[in-house]
Formats: sequence, C-alpha cells, structure tokens
Amino acid sequence: MAELESLETAAEHERILREIESTDTACIGPTLRSVYDGEEHGRFMEKLEARIRNHDREIEKMCNFHYQGFVDSITELLKVRGEAQKLKNQVTDTNRKLQNEGKEVSLIIAMEELKQCRLQQRNISATVDKLTLCLPVLEMYSKLREQMKSKRHYPALKTLEHLEHTYLPQVSHYRFCKIMVDNIPKLREEIKESIRKHSDKIGETAMKQVRTCSVWRRGSCSGRSFTVTLSLFNAKAVKASQQLEGGKGFVPGAQDLVDFSPVYRCLHIYSVLGAQETFENYYRKQRRKQARLVLQPPSNMHETLDGYRKYFNQIVGFFVVEDHILHTTQGLVNRAYIDELWEMALSKTIAALRTHSSYCSDPSLVLDLKNLIVLFADTLQGYGFPVNQLFDMLLEIQDQYSETLLKKWTGVFRNILDSDNYSPIPVTNEEMYKKIVGQFPFQDAELEKQPFPKKFPFSEFVPKVYNQIKEFIYACLKFSEDLHLSSTEVDDMIRKSTNLLLTRTLSNCLQNVIKRKNVGLTELVQIIINTTHLEKSCKFLEEFITNITNVLPETVHTTKLYGTTTFKDARHAAEEEIYTNLNQKIDQFLQLADYDWMAMEPGSKASDYLVDLIGFLRSTFAVFTHLPGKVAQTACMSACKHLSTSLMQLLLEAEVRQLTLGALQQFNLDVEECEQFARSGPVPGFQGDTLQLAFIDLRQLLDLFIQWDWSTYLADYGQPTCKYLRVNPTTALVLLEKMRDTSRKNNVFAQFRKNERDKQKLIDTVAKQLRSLINSHHS
Repeated sequence: MAELESLETAAEHERILREIESTDTACIGPTLRSVYDGEEHGRFMEKLEARIRNHDREIEKMCNFHYQGFVDSITELLKVRGEAQKLKNQVTDTNRKLQNEGKEVSLIIAMEELKQCRLQQRNISATVDKLTLCLPVLEMYSKLREQMKSKRHYPALKTLEHLEHTYLPQVSHYRFCKIMVDNIPKLREEIKESIRKHSDKIGETAMKQVRTCSVWRRGSCSGRSFTVTLSLFNAKAVKASQQLEGGKGFVPGAQDLVDFSPVYRCLHIYSVLGAQETFENYYRKQRRKQARLVLQPPSNMHETLDGYRKYFNQIVGFFVVEDHILHTTQGLVNRAYIDELWEMALSKTIAALRTHSSYCSDPSLVLDLKNLIVLFADTLQGYGFPVNQLFDMLLEIQDQYSETLLKKWTGVFRNILDSDNYSPIPVTNEEMYKKIVGQFPFQDAELEKQPFPKKFPFSEFVPKVYNQIKEFIYACLKFSEDLHLSSTEVDDMIRKSTNLLLTRTLSNCLQNVIKRKNVGLTELVQIIINTTHLEKSCKFLEEFITNITNVLPETVHTTKLYGTTTFKDARHAAEEEIYTNLNQKIDQFLQLADYDWMAMEPGSKASDYLVDLIGFLRSTFAVFTHLPGKVAQTACMSACKHLSTSLMQLLLEAEVRQLTLGALQQFNLDVEECEQFARSGPVPGFQGDTLQLAFIDLRQLLDLFIQWDWSTYLADYGQPTCKYLRVNPTTALVLLEKMRDTSRKNNVFAQFRKNERDKQKLIDTVAKQLRSLINSHHS
C-alpha cells in the first residue's frame, strides 16, 4: 500500500516538473501552489534540484560545442567595422557633392511640381464639370423612379423626356447612362401596362357618370326623355353637356383618372427616332390582343350581376382609352382602326350576352342586366360608337324577360288558384266592402243596397288575379324604360306580353284547375262566375295600359287584349266540365238501375235509383242560380238529353234479349218521372215544353209499343205531322224483336192465348214492314 502511494507521488512530481518546464513564467503560479499544497514538499525540492543540475550540465555541453564558432564571429565583426567606417566616409563625401550639384536642378524640380499641381487642378475642375452634368441626370433618374413608384405617370413622362433628350446625350459615354437608356423601354412598358390595368376603373367611372347624369337630367328636365349622345369623358362633349345644362356640375375627363402621358411620350420618342410607324403598329397589335382578353367573359358571368358589370366596365374602359388616344394624338390610332375594334367587340359582346343571358331564370336579374346593357350602350354611344345592335339584342332579351315573368306568374297564379276556397267573398262591414271594390272594379247597385253581412258573387281569386295582372304589366313597363322606344312601341310590347300572360299562362292555370279530377260542380260553377267577372274587367285593364302608355286603344295598329277570349275559353271549358261531370253523375246513378225485364206487371212508382237521380239534379240546378241563364239552361238541357239517351241505350242494349210489356210499363213510369222533372222548370228560362223535348224520342217509342199503335205509325211514317215522327224504324224493330222472342215463349201475350197465332202473325207483319222501311231508307 505504501509502495503504491510512493509511486503516485513520484508520478505527480514528475508531472509538475514537466509543467514547470513547459509553462510560461507568468502562468507558473498555479503549478507552484499545487507544490506547496502537497504533503511531500521536501522530496519535490530534491527532485527539482536534481532536474536543475541536469539542465546545467546540458547547457555547459552546448556552450562548449559552440564556443569556437562564437570566437570566429567576433573576429569577423571586427574586420567589418573598419570597412563600415570607410563606407560611411564615402557616403558623406557623395552626399556633399550631390547637395552642391542639386542646387542647379531645384528650379527644374519646382517647375515639375507646379506642373503637376496645375494638372491636378485641371483634373479637379473637369471632374467637377462632369459631376455637374452627371448629378442632374442621377437626380432626374431618381425623381423618375419616385414618380413611377407613386403612379404619377404624366410627371414621370415629362421627367423621362428631359432625361432622354436633354441630359443623357451630354453624358452618354458613361456606363451608367447606357444602363438608363436600356431601362427606358422597360419604363415605357410599365406605363403602358398601367393604362391597361386602369381600363376597368375608367369604364366603371364612365358608366357611373352616365347613370348619374341620366338620373339628374330626368329630375331637372320636367320628365323629358334623355338620350346620352355625348361622351362624358370627351372634353368637347363635357363642354357641350355643361352648356346644355347651363354649366352645372363638373364631369371629370379620362385624363383626370388615368395618366396617358406614357403613351404620348413613347409616341414622341419613336417619332424623334423616326420610327413612329413601328410604334403605331406595335401599339395597335398589343391593343388588339388586350381587346380579345377583355372581350373574353368569365365562365360564371351569368351567376351574378357583378360578373356582367365587371365585363362591361372593362370593355367601356378599353374604348374610353382608345377614344381619348384618338382625340389627343396624331396618327397613333384612327377612326377606321377603332371602328374595326368596335365591330369585333360588338359581335363578341352580343354573342357572349346571348349565351350567358339564356341561363338567367330570375326576372329581377334579367331586368338588372337590361339596365346595365342600356347604361353600357348609352356610355359607348356617347363616344360615337353605333349601338343599335345592342338595343336590337335587348328586344331579344325582352322576350326572355317576358318568358321568365310568365314562369314566375305561373307559380303566382297556381298559388292563388290552389289556395282559393271557391266561395263568394263575405263582407261584414263597409271597410271590407270598399277594400274589395278598391282591388277589383266591381259595381252592383243591388249588392250595395243589401245590408251587411253580404257576399260578392265572385271568390277571392278574382281580385287577386286582377291585381297580379296589373303587377305583371308594371313589371313589363320596367323593362321598357330607357330603351328609347316610342309610346306606341312600349304599348305594343306591354300588350303582347300581357296577351301571352292571359292566353297562355293564366289560361293554362285555369284549364288545369278545371280539368282537376277532384274538382266539384260547386267549384266549377264558381269558376264560371269568376271568369265572367274577370272578362268584364278586361276593359279596365285596357284603360290601365292606356293610362301608363298614353296610347289610345283606337290608335291604328294597337294590339287588343285577348283577355275576353281567354276568360271565355276558360268559362266554356268549365261549362263543358260541368256538362261532363253531370253526365258522369247520371251514369253513376244509371249503374244502380236494376230492371226486371221479364216482369209481368209494373210497379206502382218510379224506380228508386231514378228518384234519387232526379233529386240530385234538382239540388244541383239550385246551385246554378248565379250562373248566366244560358249556362244553367244548357247544363240542364244537356243533362236531360244525356239521361234520355242513356235510358234509350239501357232499353236497347244487346244484353237485354227479351222484355215484357210489364217491364216496358215500369220503364215508362221512370220516363214519366223524368218528364215531370222537365215540366217542373228546374232552371228558369225555358219556354213551354222545351225541356220535355229531351225525352220525346223515349216518349214516342214507349207510346207506340204500349198503345200498340202500329197502324198509325206505318200509315203516317215519313209525314211531317206523323204522331211518331221521332221513332226510328231500326229502333222500333230492335225493341219489337225483343218482345217477339218473349211472345214465342207465351210471356207477353199470355192473356191472349186464343189469339196468339194472330198476334204472332201481326208482329211478323210489322217486323216485315219495318224492315221494308229500313231498306227503302237505305236505298
């Protein structure tokens, strides 16, 4: 253990010694401190002394080794000292000689120095002069960049002109000037692009000015029509417009919104360079490319009005720029070039509008688009561009607008007709009465005299439909505004659109309601009453249109409203539907008929089904009190004829192969019930026995068979005064055959069995004569 500690101490002392040998004197303090802090201080000192003695021996060896060389060096140095003294003396002599001889050339040296100073002075003066020329160039260029940065193109162009033609030529041999010259086309391109970017803003401002001025003029000119025929952005037009209005207001020109000076400057530059034609061709080529880009509409332009507005603003801005260039430059553009551009733009614009407007299904959007197109056309017309094609296209859009209105009003009419209760409008006080009369032109002295509560004859859909027709006319009138149409043209347009509304939209809606499966007779009766009153209101619609267009109906070529025809057709359809419904009801009752065609004796009264049928007809015709007399009479006559025809078919149908006289007498009781109904006058207005004539065919046929009056029939057949004039021989033969089959089975003439053979012969004889009459009639 002690040996191990001794070895560690020895190694530590060795390390410290090496550190002392290799460390600078200034940094040896920490090393010595570690020695004094150690426990084996004495042993370390012994080792240190041993190391010193060792180094002393090495130094002594080295000195002995180099001693001879040191002696030789001292000897050589002593020899050199003598030679150095000689050299010093020689240098001193030479210097003295040079000083004496240099006095002669000092004047020459002074002159050279003066010459050099004079040269430097001239160089400084020349440099100052050059800097005096260059500094304005640099200042102008810096000013140009600042003006370009702040979008002040006209001052920038003026600066560019001075820089290019006044300053740069004086310093053109400097490299920085060449850089500036090379940058001039780039600056020109930047300015040109700035004008293109401002086209949209120019167009928007121009159209705003036209719209604002148009509104202001309407308000300040006592309603007289105003057509924008002057350019609001053209200086001459502005002056003329201000003179027209007494100098009121100020309309900014295009030059107030956009700096056109870069174009002027570029034209001037190329003119100075003798290449004006090159710039003109380049300008026109680039503007044609820009025109094609401007005229390309976005794919979703039809979705919002802003899409159309931006499209029009770009086009207007483009042509405002071209018009301004035309009037402020010489030769850069000409009228032929602008007309060519406008012709291309007009065709593309119209094609784009036709395509995109066809997607519009909202009449409000179509109307806003029309107003925008009018503003667009008026603005460009002010610059002398022909816009007749735009107004012609607006007439096409008017047709589309009318179609969208018709679709909208189809829904409006459907809602009105579907929500109507088809009952007369009840009113309980004067206020309600006046409200209805204010909505619909109705006058009835008898109704006015009646006390409250009372009822209008029509249902709610009459005033609602009437007011919606007026709203439609107002909507049509809105489209005609600012189209520069005459009153006659506006009147014609409104009347044609209103006729479409009446003859197509309203008519179809009414027809759909009338043809509805679940519509009842009460509803049909009310529809007839309603359409009758709407028909009477057509003259008031005529007056309404006349009042808003100031075109009298008796004016030549004035289109007449077809409302009367529309409501007549609807009423006739409702009447036919009433007739059809009545006939269907009659058929339903007849399906309940259950005759015993082999009955030997008749019943004591009419069949139950027929009694119910007659009761239904009586209650139905009681509802027809408000119908026009002819309608109720026609319906009653139609029902009676259908009933008569159906009873005849029931008697003659092929399934009834045999029938007895008793069954025929029962059938006669039913016919008598029908005749009694006809004689009772279910509907007033029939003269005499007119309604009974509906059953005359049945009556004469039944009388012929029940009375067995063949001799009279056969004798008088063909005579105008024939008792059985309405009995057809074919019908009589069919019925006779049915009874003959029964006779053969001893059913019909059972009570005359002793004369059965004679009766059978009589039937055969009558049948033979009937066939003869039929054959003679056919021949």
